Amino acid sequence: MRSWPIPEVPTVDGESVQLTLYDTADQQIRPVEGSGMYVCGITPYDSTHLGHAATYVTFDLIHRLLIDAGSDVNYVQNITDVDDPLFERAERDGVDWRDLGQSQIELFRTDMEQLSVIPPRDYIGAMESVDEVIEMVQTLLDRGAAYIVDDPEFPDVYASVHATSHFGYESNYTGEQMREAFAERGGDPDRPGKRDPLDALVWKAERDGEPAWDSPFGPGRPGWHVECSAIATNRLGAPFAVQGGGSDLAFPHHEFSAAHAEAATGVERMAGHYVHAGMIALEGTKMSKSLGNLVFVHKLTAAGHDPSAIRLGIYASHYRSDRDWSDEVLARAEQRLAAWRAGGGSLAETKAAVQELRECLADDLDTIGALEVVDRWAQGSGEDGRDLMRTALDGLLGVRL
Repeated sequence: MRSWPIPEVPTVDGESVQLTLYDTADQQIRPVEGSGMYVCGITPYDSTHLGHAATYVTFDLIHRLLIDAGSDVNYVQNITDVDDPLFERAERDGVDWRDLGQSQIELFRTDMEQLSVIPPRDYIGAMESVDEVIEMVQTLLDRGAAYIVDDPEFPDVYASVHATSHFGYESNYTGEQMREAFAERGGDPDRPGKRDPLDALVWKAERDGEPAWDSPFGPGRPGWHVECSAIATNRLGAPFAVQGGGSDLAFPHHEFSAAHAEAATGVERMAGHYVHAGMIALEGTKMSKSLGNLVFVHKLTAAGHDPSAIRLGIYASHYRSDRDWSDEVLARAEQRLAAWRAGGGSLAETKAAVQELRECLADDLDTIGALEVVDRWAQGSGEDGRDLMRTALDGLLGVRL
């Protein structure tokens, strides 16, 4: 899968700082070890909205901080270009699901390029990874970690929640929370023939009108969670440093992705850190397609809003918090960007500010503190530090003065 152009990421003078991030599994902030990062991509049935943007800008910030620390980051992202939501939207709109997917993938690429998001080294579509999924599913079957339901018409393959000894460690959900979230977020707890209501689909047997690929266990297509398990471990190995996405993916998606990978490879845990960005609301109401209150990146940029201001609006709240987007948030971000472009400080003031900026960002992405550092710098006297700050903001925050 083609990604998007790589933005220029300048080298920033000064001393890098060890990045620490909150790990959802351990529920604590710890130093990040390693440089492999996997972030779950979109299912391309609608345009990129602020919720998507906030997630990918968050992990772009992590990417930039790892680069600043001298890491050769191996960043992998999938794109679920074959899945039920895509089929349902295409049928609703009377278009071919492949055409719908390609149009939204192209729009996503454009949005990421506009926002100066560094693209993944490997950008992998679900359809590209079918052979990898088949291999992992076969491994799970061979190890007794998966089974085929007794259904002559639809012999789907499921992975057992009991295949690993610590299922549930990644999300820390209670049993009740798991059951509720599984039913709400694409699971099928009532499927006849399953050994446990929480067992997850890893291979969906062929249905009429849906694409299918041949496999040793019958024609069909990949399940959602195992797609990411296969793509991530085949390119990053296991364990790798960071598994990321929105907080709504902590369960079931990331829990099952980790469990499948661990059962197939024998490692204790798939990733060193499980990192989750909070949800975005529009003026107090959670953004959702069903409510029709999405704010689209391409519409903001088409209306003349600077992508750097959009990033600053996202940075104005901490990445782990569920936060609000509004016209006021964007207006304040534009005012802040204008003040930074007009302000400045001496070279000594700027060197100190850049180091403080690094320290804030390395502390679990404290963007609120980081923005305040630059606010103070912009009120300084002198202009001989402007080039250094311009480089630092571009390299570390992806913001261009």
